[in-house]
Amino acid sequence: MSLGIAFKGPEGIVLAADSRVTLNAEMNDGKGLKLLPSTFDNATKLLRINGQKHVGVVTYGLGVLGTPQPRTAHSFLPEFEDELFEADTPRLDVEEFAGKLSEFFLRQWNQFMPADFPKGEDMIFLVGGYDIGQPYGRLFQFAIPSNPNPVEQNSNDFGIVWGGQAQFTYRLLNGFDPQLPQMIKEHLSLTNLNTEELYNLLRSNLAVPIPYQFLPLQDCVDLSVLLIRMTIEIQSFCLGVRGVGGAIDVATITRTNGFEAIQQKAIKGERQRN
Repeated sequence: MSLGIAFKGPEGIVLAADSRVTLNAEMNDGKGLKLLPSTFDNATKLLRINGQKHVGVVTYGLGVLGTPQPRTAHSFLPEFEDELFEADTPRLDVEEFAGKLSEFFLRQWNQFMPADFPKGEDMIFLVGGYDIGQPYGRLFQFAIPSNPNPVEQNSNDFGIVWGGQAQFTYRLLNGFDPQLPQMIKEHLSLTNLNTEELYNLLRSNLAVPIPYQFLPLQDCVDLSVLLIRMTIEIQSFCLGVRGVGGAIDVATITRTNGFEAIQQKAIKGERQRN
């Protein structure tokens, strides 16, 4: 599942993601087929694109494309970059870039994924960056294959967008679990209107009062890292899918400097064992 963060702040955009990807393998133990989950903690889910310095991408949700030979989104980037290079593509606006990226991954999905793959399991992308001559950044989200059209997030204000295994982030920032309104609706037989009013009441009274429009870029980085680190640490005590883990990769995008990796895992040789 992973956890992806995109923070649109007044001084720049922050993109952050963990490094865990989970693969489910079918194993026959003599009593039938069973799914055996395996986790890998060195996946790259914070993506930068050669030739497009003022945009960046975070991916979460479904970690791989393709059966029986699954590949991460990051592994497809050379092909996407080649397409941009061959077309001699200049610097793209954020929305146009998101559209081209979506078109590319939808083609990969249609080519490598089975037609009977369960609906609702999407590979989701958050695209952040700066348009030429604009003072503030933009964020777009799209989901492959169910919602490939990029939708702008926080278009008229500053704020944070998250996705993936995000229940702890939701609880911390909004003050309640995202399932709570629906649970109360079913228990008390509330109408849809009553449930919406309940949700607005809870959020307006319980959400952490963070002045997103005020935060300096460093604070945006710190909050993004906190949310992912908190999820990793809490999951280490929990039963269930521990889908967030590994190193935390972080980048900023500003109108002057473009994409800059702030914290990023590096390839190393043999590691010391205790």
